[in-house]
Amino acid sequence: MPAETHVEQGPIGRDEVLTIVKDQLADILEVEPSSINEGDAFAEDLDADSLALIELVEGLEEELAERASGFRIDDEDLEDLRTVRDAVDYVLAKLG
Repeated sequence: MPAETHVEQGPIGRDEVLTIVKDQLADILEVEPSSINEGDAFAEDLDADSLALIELVEGLEEELAERASGFRIDDEDLEDLRTVRDAVDYVLAKLG
């Protein structure tokens, strides 16, 4: 679909970002989104390994690229994303 046909959807709120992160994680980890909490640590609470985090980043970039042109998560920032909350905060900061 050509970019010019996309309707501007306005700013993305925290709840929407949290839902996107939880949905992406649920697909990757094969769990229910409702079982994922904002305070959950990827490794300790969700048993998400580094491959799962890479998949999460790719999924977020793909989903958010339509909303924020050129949205990207920098590789060097991955080590700072330890919890679901970290990911949500990071995405919100990148979206400005």
